[in-house]
Amino acid sequence: MPSTPSSALNPAGRRDAKRIVIAGASSLLGAEVRALLEESRFAGANIRLVDEPFAAGLLTAAAGEPAIIRPVEEGSFDRAETVFFTGSAEFTRANAAAARQQGATVIDLSGALAQDDAATAWFPKLDRLRGREFKKGSPAYAIPSAPATAAAALRLVLLKLHIESLSVVCFQSASEAGRPGIEELETQTGQLLSFQGVGRPVYDTQVAFNLVDRFGPASAQDLRVVRERVRAETQLCLGETVSAPALQVLHAPVFYGSAFSACAPLGESAGTASAEQIVAACSDAGFVFADVAQSRPSNVSVAGESILQLAVPELDTSPPGAWWFWGAADNFRLPAANAVKLAEMLS
Repeated sequence: MPSTPSSALNPAGRRDAKRIVIAGASSLLGAEVRALLEESRFAGANIRLVDEPFAAGLLTAAAGEPAIIRPVEEGSFDRAETVFFTGSAEFTRANAAAARQQGATVIDLSGALAQDDAATAWFPKLDRLRGREFKKGSPAYAIPSAPATAAAALRLVLLKLHIESLSVVCFQSASEAGRPGIEELETQTGQLLSFQGVGRPVYDTQVAFNLVDRFGPASAQDLRVVRERVRAETQLCLGETVSAPALQVLHAPVFYGSAFSACAPLGESAGTASAEQIVAACSDAGFVFADVAQSRPSNVSVAGESILQLAVPELDTSPPGAWWFWGAADNFRLPAANAVKLAEMLS
């Protein structure tokens, strides 16, 4: 009698084990979720990898064993306990309902469900910041991107300090366009240093050594879509009674990470919080303050870290004044770690 592969069994050896499905497994975010699952209490679990047709057949690894990424088909979500959506928003919209119909808990990291009334936004400390109870049993959870997590957390912290206004500029890295985006930035950098013309198949514009707020018209990447996603995720985190901060998204010529600059003007009704009070409130909300003696927050300082790093705020003394913030986060590790933490809470 042929033996059953270990990947078809749960740690206890039961053949009817619930599955974890990573939908969008070929993405950089999907790879991060998979790696963190293997370091969590789900190590050794039955993990199924699915994605869009272009990624079908790719060989990777799951639970320490070779695994092939498969297309979504009938039965892909059978017996799935949790489905992580880590691919494109379109892919999530096309398949989330099928996962729900099988009784799976959907954890969306693609931004697709941020405007879904049935989705519950979650990141560590959000429930306490909003003064709500954790909603266990929601059919879908939305894990916000790193910029949205930072914007929502900072907005809620400052509201508690009676600072009503906030504007945030997010700096997106090339990795948000996946491996092709990283390769194009690398290629353009080398070409420009060699005084050659740059190739532009991904961005349709020069992104090396350049800050832009729009890509070329032939690019499939659209920063306006990214901005609307961040706005939607931030609003879902804040709820209906709190308005989202003003948001802008710019592309920065860096490979990984997400950085942001925020300004909180002090109006007539603003509180008189000191820098020390703001630091204390932000620390309580989950922000980690960089050691000034070593380095300030940057794409480099947060690489591989599942934290929101923040610099001590600085006061703009021009009347009526404003607080300036600078921070950074790993754009894949932060949401992936939050998604795995949520799955552990729900299991």
